[in-house]
Amino acid sequence: MIPGRLLGNLSRPWRRVLDWMLTIALAIGLVLVFEAEVAKPFRVPSSSMESTLHCAKPARGCLARYSDRVIALRIVYRFRDPRRGEIAVFHAPPGAASCGEPGSLTFIKRVIGLPGETVSERGGVILVDGKPLANQYIPAARRDHGSGSWPKLERGQYFMLGDNRAASCDSRNWGPVSRSSFIGPASITYWPPNRITVR
Repeated sequence: MIPGRLLGNLSRPWRRVLDWMLTIALAIGLVLVFEAEVAKPFRVPSSSMESTLHCAKPARGCLARYSDRVIALRIVYRFRDPRRGEIAVFHAPPGAASCGEPGSLTFIKRVIGLPGETVSERGGVILVDGKPLANQYIPAARRDHGSGSWPKLERGQYFMLGDNRAASCDSRNWGPVSRSSFIGPASITYWPPNRITVR
């Protein structure tokens, strides 16, 4: 791993130290590149995706002892666009700061509306272009029973909703998410062990 000429000028203990230092530095470098380009872990910070994704008690609305940890596969969105129904990790727009959700403005929500579509809500039922979604993704108990309509999504815009709609601050509050803000689909839940899931 270390050029022989360099090792030849070092005593044996220093060779080991240098070899270990270079090995650790290389491992850290590989992890950083992997996180930046391929996949990145995230912790579920709030109850907006309950009960699909858990957050930890005693935070309001959380159902679990430990927050779910997910892996966002960055590499996926390098090759295709977000799809309806996917749970995605993204950088929320500035207006999302008003939500008061803990942590940074990196959110996890479900993709509902795609570019060119119009999303509305009637009595807690989500409609796209005036037609109820065939899959509402959540039981009626977690709907908010509200009504509203939002502007037609422009090119590169997506409408995001939390599965726990009665307690989710999402595109209904702060508008659409741009394509460039997406990090990746939350394809794997890896912690806690009893929650391991591949989507």
